[in-house]
Amino acid sequence: MHPVSRRALLGGTAALTAASALAACSNGSSGGGSSSDGIYFLNFKPESEAAFKEIAKTYQDAKGVEVKVVTAASGTYEQTLKSEVAKSNPPTLFQMNGPIGLANWKDYATDMSETETAKALIDPSMGLKGEDGKIYGLPLANEGYGLIYNAAILNKYFTLPGAKVASIDEVKGFDALKALAEDMQTKKDQLGIKGVFASTSLAPGEDWRWHTHLANYPLFYELRDANATDTKAFKMTYGDQYKQIFDLYLNNSTVPKTETSAKTVTDSMSEFALGQAAFVQNGNWAWSQISEVDGNTVKEEDIRFMPIYIGVEGEENSGIAIGTENYLTINSKASEAAQKATGDFLTWLFTDPEGSKLAAEKLGIIAPYTAFAELAPEDPLGKQVSEFMNNKDLYPINWVFQIFPSQDFKDQFGQHLSQYASGKEDWAAVIEYVTTEWAAEKA
Repeated sequence: MHPVSRRALLGGTAALTAASALAACSNGSSGGGSSSDGIYFLNFKPESEAAFKEIAKTYQDAKGVEVKVVTAASGTYEQTLKSEVAKSNPPTLFQMNGPIGLANWKDYATDMSETETAKALIDPSMGLKGEDGKIYGLPLANEGYGLIYNAAILNKYFTLPGAKVASIDEVKGFDALKALAEDMQTKKDQLGIKGVFASTSLAPGEDWRWHTHLANYPLFYELRDANATDTKAFKMTYGDQYKQIFDLYLNNSTVPKTETSAKTVTDSMSEFALGQAAFVQNGNWAWSQISEVDGNTVKEEDIRFMPIYIGVEGEENSGIAIGTENYLTINSKASEAAQKATGDFLTWLFTDPEGSKLAAEKLGIIAPYTAFAELAPEDPLGKQVSEFMNNKDLYPINWVFQIFPSQDFKDQFGQHLSQYASGKEDWAAVIEYVTTEWAAEKA
């Protein structure tokens, strides 16, 4: 995230409105042209737009094949995709959000089981499969999200007289995180920050970090208890734990919680980049959003990941949340020539030494293909995702939010969280919505 749902994330490349993105492409800024046999990629993640355009230009220059990149505005991907596939020159390459996405787009998804790209998967089970067992979606990357922190600010706090925590190594579990955050908030003026956590972005379309990424935690633990991979009844057994981490963000932030309904992901990432906050919840894709902010004060060596703790027994042994939600498929309704051209582009991107190297460097991804085995991401957050993935002493928080029933469910969930943050709704109403609507949609 965002995909991040997601995720997206959420910066260095501001989310364009769908209309302005399309207008820019029609004017040639994304490769231009409208050849029905060219490659047209509808991108899900605004923060990756600049990187994808650079990759597209490199491929176009090398192969002489037109590659157009259009980026949907944050929170509008499904809506934009529905609009674009109805046009005379629809996307030839688009993204699906896990099993729910495949169910929605099965008539447009292509069986990719026998493609060179699918055969290059390190683990074939990572492909997005239909009920027939065939692969219809190829994972873009393994990603990770957690609490990103500025080590320089924390190190300054650790030296303050009366600091309740002496080292980040002491912060294992929710109680320790809460003690740290609340004490830092009382010392925010000494630290030169506006708040411990960057603002909780609850504007519509900007709230995926909470209704998807953070909500992944109570769902993950509930499924783990049941030894299940899906459920028709999300009981919010860990709803209290979800509430307490959400409250910790709201109550120890750069802004009053009544202002969060107007905040965007870009706002919160800018606050972190400018040194106004010590923590921000986000994923490894956020490095560009931090490093490219005008006036950024966060040094590369000071940007760190730590796990999100919500108050579950044994969570001190957890790592960050690692998984994928973005699967690429070729539009089966595109012309045969366009389908072939798009397949060749994917082969180059994920199996060719030049393409895979470029993807690793520009997108900062850890792609689950053999060509990426020796390609560690250049950015600091991507490197740390690799470290967490390879740390056998910690259990990962799997991305289970793929089974959320619909985008509308998440959007309405986000609005309930916004109403709660502004004091217009109590927490019981949030739980009531999630449990009732989940059951209704799954049925």
